Amino acid sequence: MTAIRVLIADDQMMVRQGFTVLLNAEPGIEVVGQAVDGADAVEKVAELAPDVVLMDIRMPRLGGIEATRVITGADGATVKVLVLTTFDLDEYVYEALRAGASGFLLKDASAAELAHAVRVVAEGEALLAPNITKRLIAEFARVSAGPRAPLKDRTGELTERETEVLALIAQGLSNTEIAARLVVAEQTVKSHVGRILAKLGLRDRTQAAVHAFETGLVRPSGY
Repeated sequence: MTAIRVLIADDQMMVRQGFTVLLNAEPGIEVVGQAVDGADAVEKVAELAPDVVLMDIRMPRLGGIEATRVITGADGATVKVLVLTTFDLDEYVYEALRAGASGFLLKDASAAELAHAVRVVAEGEALLAPNITKRLIAEFARVSAGPRAPLKDRTGELTERETEVLALIAQGLSNTEIAARLVVAEQTVKSHVGRILAKLGLRDRTQAAVHAFETGLVRPSGY
């Protein structure tokens, strides 16, 4: 089995080295490089072709959000970005997800949590626990009144069941939870998710959740 190739982008050397040691100790994961800022991360991604980038948000020269946008927006890009943050209520987390990140992780995460996060996003899943999704909704409610670039809404191309699954994804439910809610097999849900991503031209579940909010399919309530 091929190891998951990871690039760590953080302007703090101790963070880079610490995560490198932790991840290299995990089976099936290999840290292939380190980047000292966003601009360096963009260059290293092109050079090293990692599967996952652990991306700090606040970095000199080029911040993590813009670096994420450049990396995930490149033609044929398959690399997944996992945003690193010190605070779980980081005001920039929403923008990072909107820029193309597949999820976010606190810097004080345990080795097991770090390895799990890398494996989850490498497999194309989103690292969006329900409590994280709740904050995502809250942040969307806060910024949605501001100016946004026009977004092409293709949700009309989805079947009724696919639309239902997309709404549940946006609520932070896993495939297992969606299967239980809809009383169908988990593999059926996975097939629906795959078709949703293909029809909407999205990379993963995180982008699907953001798309659901921004097109109005799912509306924040209680915020």
